[in-house]
Amino acid sequence: MRRISLAVLLAAYAIVAGAQSVARPRPTGTVPLDEVPPPPPLAQQESQPADTTVTKRIEDGQVVEEYRSGGKVVMQRVTPRHGRPYLLMDHKADGSFTKMDNSIDGHLSVPQWVLMEF
Repeated sequence: MRRISLAVLLAAYAIVAGAQSVARPRPTGTVPLDEVPPPPPLAQQESQPADTTVTKRIEDGQVVEEYRSGGKVVMQRVTPRHGRPYLLMDHKADGSFTKMDNSIDGHLSVPQWVLMEF
């Protein structure tokens, strides 16, 4: 009994699937879309701009790499003797550096939405 009901069910699905695979005529008053052009090739981006220079020095047993762009220090990569390396970034270009962890996002973004105003 189960085999028969299973066979009937599979036959019904096959009929429904076969009915859907028939090409349907285009509705009246419609125009076919143009072919979509292929996407442009990806541009090869350099990891550092051409005017960026890297200076490496050792302070107190830790390696400090300074990345300068246009004569200003924009980033420092600090590699301690024992521990994980971290980045110091100058986001505001005012000489104050903030520590960046090696996370996915890179920096902490705090939501600052206005919930109520009186």
